[in-house]
Amino acid sequence: MRSIVPSAAVLHQKYALVSSLRAQGFAIGTCEDGRPAAQDLFLVAEGEVPPAAARTLILGDEGRQAIAFGDGNPARLSYTADDAAVGAGFATALLRGPHEPVAADPESLALLALAERVAASDITVLINGPTGTGKEVLARAIHNGSTRREGPFVALNCAALPETMLEAMLFGHQKGAFTGASSGGQGFFRAAHGGTLLLDEIAEMPLNLQAKLLRVLQEREVVPIGGTMPEKVDVRVIACANRDLQGEVTAGRFRADLYYRLSVFPLTTKALAERPGDIAALSAAMVVRHAGGRGAMPWISNEALDALASHDWPGNVRELENVIQRALLLCGGRTIDPEHLIFDRPAARRVDVEAAGTLSNIVQIHEFAAIREMLAECGGSRIETAKRLGISERTLRYRLAKAREQGESIDAGKARASA
Repeated sequence: MRSIVPSAAVLHQKYALVSSLRAQGFAIGTCEDGRPAAQDLFLVAEGEVPPAAARTLILGDEGRQAIAFGDGNPARLSYTADDAAVGAGFATALLRGPHEPVAADPESLALLALAERVAASDITVLINGPTGTGKEVLARAIHNGSTRREGPFVALNCAALPETMLEAMLFGHQKGAFTGASSGGQGFFRAAHGGTLLLDEIAEMPLNLQAKLLRVLQEREVVPIGGTMPEKVDVRVIACANRDLQGEVTAGRFRADLYYRLSVFPLTTKALAERPGDIAALSAAMVVRHAGGRGAMPWISNEALDALASHDWPGNVRELENVIQRALLLCGGRTIDPEHLIFDRPAARRVDVEAAGTLSNIVQIHEFAAIREMLAECGGSRIETAKRLGISERTLRYRLAKAREQGESIDAGKARASA
C-alpha cells in the first residue's frame, strides 16, 4: 500500500481531502514516523518547501488549478470547498495515476478495498458487470497490486476472435499444426507465464473450448495444437463477463464446472447510473488521463458536474470518457462548462434520422434491430440466425461484440452457438 505524508498545514486546511485519500486506500504517514520510504508521496500547502519535488502535490485553496507531475516538478492543485468533489478526484488521479481506478461512491470504495485484498492472494477472480463499467481497469489493478506485478498482464477478448482461431490463440500451436501455420505460436497462456491472463467476455467462449480451458485451469499446463507434450504454465486467471454466468449455466450455454472453477472470488461492477457519487472523481481522472500534459488542466465547473450527474449513462464509464474527451476539445479555455458536454445517445431507442445523425449510425441502428429480431425468431441460435441473414457466423459474432461495445441491448443472452 502506497503512503502519503501530509504536512501539518495540509491536515489543518484539507483534512477532508486526506480522509478521502485514506478511503481510496492510501496509508497516511507523518513526518514523525521516521524516514519516508522511497515511494512515499507528500502533500504540502502552498508556500511550503516540497520534500521531494517529483513526489509532492502542492495544495492551495484559492481559485481552481490542476497541474500534473512532469519533468521532476511537483504537481499542483488548488480549489475551494465548493469544488471539493472534483478536487478530491483530481488529487486521487494525480497521486495514484490516471489509469488506476478511482471512486467516491461508498459501494465503489468497498469494491476497491475488496479488490486490494484479493490482489494479495493468487486465487482466480470472476468480475461480472455491464459493458463499460471498468472491469478491465479493476482486473489490471488487481494485477498491479499482486506479487505478479512485475510479470506480464495479457488481455484477451473472447468475443473478438473467430472461434476457429481462439484455441490456437489461447494455447499456442506448433509449426504445421494447421493450414497457414508456417511458424509456431506461443499462445496467450504461455505469453502470460508468471503474470496475469484476463479472459474478457468469457461467456462468449464456445462450449467445446470451455472444456479445454477447464483442464488448463485444473492441471496448470497447456498442450499446444499439434503438440503431444504438456507444458507447465504459472498464470493467474481473471475472467470478466457482462452477462449472468449462473443464468448461462442454467440455460446450458456455459459449463457449470468451469463456472465454479472461475468464480473462486466473484466481484461485481455496477452501472454508472447506479453510482452517481463516482461521477466527479471519474470525470477528474479522465481529464488527467487525456489532458495531463497540457500544463494547467481544464477544471470541471459545478454546472457541468450537475449536467453529468443528471445523465443516465447507457454507455457507462466508457461513455463518460467519450464525453470528457469531447469537452476537452471544445472547452478551449480553463473550464469545462455544460455547453461543452456532448452526450452519446443509445442508438436503438432513437431510430429517426434526426436522432441518429449520420448515415452510418442509421444503418447500424437498423442492422442491430434486424439481428435482434432474427435471433428471437431463431430461438437464440447463432448458426440459424447467420444462415437466414446471409452472413457467416464469424460476421454475426463480430456484430454482436460491436453492439455490446456500444451499449446496444441485443439480447445475446438468449443466443446459443448451435441450432
